[in-house]
Amino acid sequence: MTLLLLNILLAIAWMAVNGDFSLTGLLVGLTLGHLVLYIARPMFPNDGFFRRLWGGVGFFFWFLKELWLSSIRVAKAVLSPGIGARPGVIAMPLDARTDAEITLVACCITLTPGTLSLDVSPDRRTLYIHAMFVDDPERLKQETKDTMERRILEFMR
Repeated sequence: MTLLLLNILLAIAWMAVNGDFSLTGLLVGLTLGHLVLYIARPMFPNDGFFRRLWGGVGFFFWFLKELWLSSIRVAKAVLSPGIGARPGVIAMPLDARTDAEITLVACCITLTPGTLSLDVSPDRRTLYIHAMFVDDPERLKQETKDTMERRILEFMR
């Protein structure tokens, strides 16, 4: 959190020095601040700022790809009479423990076309998911855990 604040302060300082208080000035300042902090990273041991930042960026682009592929699959099912949906509800055990992790997993599942997070068990160890295409419930559970949940936990922890 300290490096994030330092990066923002460096970006503001960059904008002030250049007199450019625009979105472009902010993005350039954030980029340069990130480079400065990356060079100075030995001064900040055990700070997961860079891992989390790049993990979050990687997750964002992976999630955009998944949104695109899911949208195409749902559109094909809706527009093609021969492709039938096989809806079902699965109970996925969670490795996520904090409220933020569980919420992010549930939100990302809900944002993906064809899936919907229904509920979290009272002990917060199981997430119930409704999916439009449930050919093999075990495979869907494992696929969701190995891709989405694992990627979220990599940059959240």
